[in-house]
Amino acid sequence: MSKARVIVADTDINYIIPLQLKFAEEFFDAIDLEIISDRSYFEELFASPQKADILVVSEELYDTSLQRHNISNIFLMTEQYEENQTAELNVNRIFKYTSIKEIFNEITGKSASALKIQKERQEPKIVLVYSACGGTGKTTIALGIAAALTQNYKKVLYINAARLQTFQCRMENQTPITANDVYAKFGSSDETLYNEIKHIVRHEDFFYLPPFKAATMSLGIEYSVYSNIASSAKKSEEFDFIIVDADSTFDEDKAALLGLSDKVIIVTAQSLMSVTATNRLVSNINNIETDKYLFVCNDFSKDEDNFLILPDVPVKFTVSEYIEHFTHCEKMSIAELSKKTSIQKTAFLVI
Repeated sequence: MSKARVIVADTDINYIIPLQLKFAEEFFDAIDLEIISDRSYFEELFASPQKADILVVSEELYDTSLQRHNISNIFLMTEQYEENQTAELNVNRIFKYTSIKEIFNEITGKSASALKIQKERQEPKIVLVYSACGGTGKTTIALGIAAALTQNYKKVLYINAARLQTFQCRMENQTPITANDVYAKFGSSDETLYNEIKHIVRHEDFFYLPPFKAATMSLGIEYSVYSNIASSAKKSEEFDFIIVDADSTFDEDKAALLGLSDKVIIVTAQSLMSVTATNRLVSNINNIETDKYLFVCNDFSKDEDNFLILPDVPVKFTVSEYIEHFTHCEKMSIAELSKKTSIQKTAFLVI
């Protein structure tokens, strides 16, 4: 099988070197990679018919005549981002000054078939979204991240791990699980639990476990059911990410989920109560400073007191991303939420 031909063209050598390194790290000698920084050479090359699988080209070098060549995927690196700008249907526009990781993921995601490469599948990851206190918008963040990961060509299963679920108000299909035989299986801790209940999993913006018809206590279901479903779904290797959206109670069951998870996103707010609660949580978790834990501040407003930086409370953790206040958030669809830049950045931090 012939190697995929990838051409990266930009007169700014300082910009294309990191992208070149990223292609080299991920694909090594599995592709033919050509880097062009000289305008004259670029124009001379495309003066004759060319065939390539991927062309990544700057606005400075781009010309509509490039579309006459046999190029499977053209990516135009734009220096000004306009959300609703018009463009040629067969040209993918990418804002040049986002992270190299984001750019690389978008290029390879949209060019998977052209690359003719089966990349080694990474082990599925369980991502726990958690908060030390209620009201931080944790479920909104979890749903947004699940959708953003899906848009980044990842297969995602969302599990709402609340004792009394309310997430269904954000879904198109709000119907709870009704089959009694499914509830009977929830009492099992067998490693095949997910395979036994997978037929009830739904798909909208991502795959998700439907809501229970009542609180876990009312149904006589142990909270550990969520750990069992997540771990068995991971073993099935059907998903890239299993997002577990847990309630804010801190107990033995939550400690078990923390230990089970590959990544933990702890959502806080900028208020005194939320920062204090998160500090208390941090004091009760071992190895909190490892890269397993990611802290994000949700519903941030620069016009309000931010106790994450005020001297009133010594903060025991570092916030990696601030998620701004979204006007009319409850009326936003999950798809709209996932397109917010801060949600997408948080999703990329997970990847």
